[in-house]
Amino acid sequence: MTLSPLDDYPVHQIPEVMRHVGTSDRNFYDRYYFNAFPVSGDAMLIVGIGQYPNLGVTDAFALLRHKSAHRVVRASRELGADRMDTRIGPFTVTVIEGLKRLRVTLEPNEYGLSFDLTWDGVIPAQVEPQHFIRWQERVTFDSKRLAQTGRWTGLINIDGEKLAVNPDQWWGTRDRSWGIRPVGEPEPPGIQGKSFNTFYGMYAPVQFEDHSVLCILQEDDKGRRVLEEAVRVPNDGREPEYLGRPEYRPVYAEGTRDVLSATLGFSPPRGKPFDVAITPLLPVHLMVGTGYGLESDWRHGMYQGPDLVVQGVSLDLANPDDAGRMWGLVDAAARFEYDGHVGYGLFEYFAIGDHPSFDE
Repeated sequence: MTLSPLDDYPVHQIPEVMRHVGTSDRNFYDRYYFNAFPVSGDAMLIVGIGQYPNLGVTDAFALLRHKSAHRVVRASRELGADRMDTRIGPFTVTVIEGLKRLRVTLEPNEYGLSFDLTWDGVIPAQVEPQHFIRWQERVTFDSKRLAQTGRWTGLINIDGEKLAVNPDQWWGTRDRSWGIRPVGEPEPPGIQGKSFNTFYGMYAPVQFEDHSVLCILQEDDKGRRVLEEAVRVPNDGREPEYLGRPEYRPVYAEGTRDVLSATLGFSPPRGKPFDVAITPLLPVHLMVGTGYGLESDWRHGMYQGPDLVVQGVSLDLANPDDAGRMWGLVDAAARFEYDGHVGYGLFEYFAIGDHPSFDE
């Protein structure tokens, strides 16, 4: 049983050293997610760094969509005893001030993408509702997440082209989530082979000048809400306002489930109803090359061997074959408008399988 520096802090939750979590479920994870984009919507960077204590793995990815490039750098190593060590090859996340300021870096490497960025939160970090799904008797999702909007400062380098990142133009959102969700190598399916084939969800954390709106929803194949939240959070730290049950009205490109535009409807219990118009500016296919499950040889938490592994994936969306690989969950930089307010944020959406909105 190995101690780590974190054991010297009075933060233990169970009678174990801090490197061990309170469940033996192989699918426990602990993860950072960041996105950064200029409000012009002509580029978007997405970064994820995760630890999987019961699999003994930690990994990271960075995905930049810029011009026609879909560029990914990803890395994996054994987790080791010290969970405070977030370095994974060229990747590092440093908490400068908890829940407020973080530094995210990708050192120069052979794959042409690097950056050194500092995040400053604009609103206090918000805790979202528990995400819990039991399927075929097994708990498949049981996770908690915090969310925050903010601004970025620093530099991104893509193939020698330097993108200056300043907080006036480069906005973004981040989250920290931990708990149980499917990770690592595929398991023997058993009864889980009767897997549900529906995912219908939308996530929109958006920043306006003096407040943010955080909205999330997920529904099953009957249209029942599995997860929902909608709050308006002032920048000045005042109590968030609950916005009631959110309504999501997407407009799809004909014959597809690609969203051209969308409307979010809110009915605050103590305020007037309002609609937010969403205009996607730059769609980024988060699942391609990053480990979210499309590639059989690289999934979050998958063991890549005893030594550090760093890889790159480079696709050119001007090439029809590469463009044809863009599938799955979309994280789009988007513009949001309501009642004279104009904001920018993440518009994440995915619709696959049966859902009442697709009935003939």
